[in-house]
Amino acid sequence: MKTWLALLAAFIIISGCLGVRTIALNGTEVRNYQGEDLSSINDFRENSIKGPQFIDESAYRLKITGLIDNPKEYRYRDVIDTHQRYYKHVRLDCVEGWSVDILWEGVLVRDLLAEAGPKPEAKTVIFRAYDGYSSSFPISYFYEKDILMAYKMNNLTIPPERGFPFMLVAEDKWGYKWVKWITEIELSNDTNYSGYWESRGYSDSGNLNESFYD
Repeated sequence: MKTWLALLAAFIIISGCLGVRTIALNGTEVRNYQGEDLSSINDFRENSIKGPQFIDESAYRLKITGLIDNPKEYRYRDVIDTHQRYYKHVRLDCVEGWSVDILWEGVLVRDLLAEAGPKPEAKTVIFRAYDGYSSSFPISYFYEKDILMAYKMNNLTIPPERGFPFMLVAEDKWGYKWVKWITEIELSNDTNYSGYWESRGYSDSGNLNESFYD
């Protein structure tokens, strides 16, 4: 037992010196989907504005607010247990030059919007996060594409370091549009809303086929 503890301590020290943090996972991570290799959860790089956020599931609420007919407030399990689940293999590309290919599982954002009943004047969907981060999208984006709000990646519950409880899978957008730790979805008529990085010069659209910097 002493030998094992010594080895474990040595591993932790070495890992810390290398700046590598391995996330402990429950279950088996899928690394292949329909013949395509997937990245690991541990292939991400930590670049959030305030570091990983650790949210208490029992206290968590997801709010849908703004220009809607039916304001909503969901518990974590409400989202998962009462909505159709979808899988999708989507690549995340970061402006820092790295990318990951992940199998995501979650709910369609447009299903959540349908329950809230957007008013005709709602033109923009703003995602707000636990750490104060935000980003926005034209409402049409969620009806033209099958955009997921994910709670699993590679068959594992998204860990706190990656955005638990929910992460937006902003397909065809740069990584800064992939909001983590989502707490609120607001519908607005403000087509000029600028999120955290957008207000600092990044592109509002965040389209992968365009420069991320305006």
